[in-house]
Amino acid sequence: MTLTSPETVGETRGLPALGPEGTRLLRLLDDTFEGWGVAAGARPMTMPPLLPAADLAKLDYYDNFPHQAVVATSLDLERRTTDPISADTGRFPTAALEPAALGLPSASCYAVYLTHQGTRVADDTLVTICSWCYRKETHYEGMRRQLGFRMREIVAIGAQTHAEQHLASFTARIHAFAAALDLPLRKEAACDPFFDKGTSKAVLQRLTPVKYEFLYEDLAIASVNTHRNFFGDRCDITLESTGAPAFTSCVAFGLERWLSALTRRHGSWESATRAVLDANARLRADASVAAGPVI
Repeated sequence: MTLTSPETVGETRGLPALGPEGTRLLRLLDDTFEGWGVAAGARPMTMPPLLPAADLAKLDYYDNFPHQAVVATSLDLERRTTDPISADTGRFPTAALEPAALGLPSASCYAVYLTHQGTRVADDTLVTICSWCYRKETHYEGMRRQLGFRMREIVAIGAQTHAEQHLASFTARIHAFAAALDLPLRKEAACDPFFDKGTSKAVLQRLTPVKYEFLYEDLAIASVNTHRNFFGDRCDITLESTGAPAFTSCVAFGLERWLSALTRRHGSWESATRAVLDANARLRADASVAAGPVI
């Protein structure tokens, strides 16, 4: 099946499919963003698609993002026959389900912090991952707003200066890439409640934003996020150098949202793909010039 439209089947359920053109562009974008991370020294990792709900609760996830939370469970085999799936709604009743002990996270980086819990890390640790993420929304719209989507992240764990420099470096990369793509982005402060609203960290967040989004039109397609030592403290991730809780920050790219922005800007899968290829070539040439000749 060939799909020529950037908005694809299944969009009203938040679960659209991609044809070959969209798949090629998504892979090209992910390879690009992963390449940035690897070039900076990040270790590629693969994270599980589900996380224990108890672990996410430890990170205040269900307090801060209850409106987005999606959980998973199995069927209660004893009750399934008496409470079958409804032919009218296509749903199982709650009584037919086991208690939900698994969460489907809304961002890739939660798995990174949980995977590193109880460990000591170098001051300049970097990890890059691409995971499926899930968000309950009031409505779904093609590639712009989905129930399930892919997020590439590059995560810094370590000293405070490392976490801060990570965001500064990748902010510059995003601006340069957008310029090479002829994709006008604006950077705006966001207000995701990473911290318990009653704590001093939450007060500080209101004074100094911890998240900035990069928007094309009204759509956020990337973000840079600092969490200070919140996840280091909650997950007992400490620095090899000092034993203190690690600071963390992350750079996130919503891959399907980039597809939407690029096809809206450039008009077709082919033109959008060419724009990414040309932008990558231009940035490589600029980097080569900046590095100077090899002597």
